[in-house]
Amino acid sequence: MDTRRYLWACRLIQVLLAIASLVCVAGPLAAAVSKPPNIVFLLADDQRFDALGCMGNRKIQTPNLDRLAAEGVLFRRHYDTSPICMASRASIMTGQYESRHGCNFDRGSMGGETFTSSYPALLRKAGYRVGFAGKFGFAVTPRPTPVSLEAEDRQPIDQFDWWGGWVGQGFYDTSKNPHLEKYAAQYPHVSRALGAAACDFIRESAAAGKPFCLSISFKAPHHPYTPDPHDLDLYRGVTFSKPGNWGRDRGADLPEQARRSRMYQNEFREWSDDQRFQKNLTLYYQLVNGNDAAVGMIREELARSGVADNTVVIYTSDNGWMCGDHGLGGKVFPYEGASRAPLIIRDPRRKAAVGKVCGALTANIDMAPTILAFAGVPAQWSMDGVSLVGLLDQPDRPVRDTLLLMNAWPWSAEQLVMSVVTPEWKYIYWFYGDETVEPAEELYDMQHDPLELRNQVEAPEQADVLRQMRAAYDRLHTRARASCIQANQYPAFLDSADRTVRWSDKTWTARPATRPAEAAGEGSPR
Repeated sequence: MDTRRYLWACRLIQVLLAIASLVCVAGPLAAAVSKPPNIVFLLADDQRFDALGCMGNRKIQTPNLDRLAAEGVLFRRHYDTSPICMASRASIMTGQYESRHGCNFDRGSMGGETFTSSYPALLRKAGYRVGFAGKFGFAVTPRPTPVSLEAEDRQPIDQFDWWGGWVGQGFYDTSKNPHLEKYAAQYPHVSRALGAAACDFIRESAAAGKPFCLSISFKAPHHPYTPDPHDLDLYRGVTFSKPGNWGRDRGADLPEQARRSRMYQNEFREWSDDQRFQKNLTLYYQLVNGNDAAVGMIREELARSGVADNTVVIYTSDNGWMCGDHGLGGKVFPYEGASRAPLIIRDPRRKAAVGKVCGALTANIDMAPTILAFAGVPAQWSMDGVSLVGLLDQPDRPVRDTLLLMNAWPWSAEQLVMSVVTPEWKYIYWFYGDETVEPAEELYDMQHDPLELRNQVEAPEQADVLRQMRAAYDRLHTRARASCIQANQYPAFLDSADRTVRWSDKTWTARPATRPAEAAGEGSPR
């Protein structure tokens, strides 16, 4: 062998030995790093964004959730793109805008093919043990149908390895929820019963040695306000301050469409004076305390089962709740009290992602791609949301410039509305019109007017901003129309939301608000 070939052979041997040594050293490390994390996804029902101590609320007591935030990342600008139970829950599971998945009260069910692209179905396919307990919240049928009511045979129970869900709103009385009644003797209130059920699932999954994804969907703090007796002494003697935008006086400039809505006519009643406000907010906060206690139970079980260090925990809500904001009650609308929700993510594997606060514009449609990213499973092309995993390490990084909010629940034509949110501004378009009311616009400076008290749509100094926000609305509307499901009247809904078409040329997918205020359609979210 000549010298050149000999040296080349020696060099090749050195390289191969170096690679072999790296494999020997990195192999176990790579295996440890790549071990799929467990995921616990916790969903409240109607919990507004500021009903947490870690969000600056000094009256509410949420020690377990505050600790979760202190050990993870707290997201301060998190929105539910359709702030109503059914549509939002479908968006959370699929990562899709409501107009794409096609599911809401009085509109219809989700098609089975769409659900196969949900995060539970995809994680199960990837080898995860998948469980669910609590309020599922929407119907799944072979094809989208106009029937939105749930039933046992319209829930995708066969897509889960473990099931503790219920039909419809369920009950605070644990014994009335068939899949959870075995917990009723020890935990008669369903919030802590859900915590106990979660502990059982975690214990079983840890023993099986498989990665798991558990979704717990609380009933609280949804109406009727029935707290756990354990929590009834909380806030005794406490007087709560009303929001700075509380009351009819703060809603004097509301568009006529909002005034004709159920949120104005009905839902405000329980917040309409100081006595009702104090009573109902006390009960509401006590219900949140039940969720907080269940979170504590779940985290204790993760530690006991030896899986806490490899389990991601996420806590959020399907929508907020207006406690008299602008003279309104309830949810549905794009105002902050209704559309913003808490979001906390804790990943114990990321030592730098501790006690951080993120101000990026995030949404419920981001939950599915985020959960899949944690598990190393690719997001589906049909998902409108994005993964938030990168924000845990870089919370100052923006994830989007604009976000679309919509209400397609057809309780009345007047309350159909779409909105665009940016980091700085919010634009709202009430697109219903008739001989008595013209379509209306609202424009709010979210940095300097977070309570949405000054509509600047007619402010001359904001003319450029208004043009930009209208253009953003038109772009997002066009995208939503191009990708919308061809079922459950969503094409017609989006056509009616077109700013460039006069109201007299539109076809409405809901009746005007001429029926009695107390009336509600099939599947009412109350």
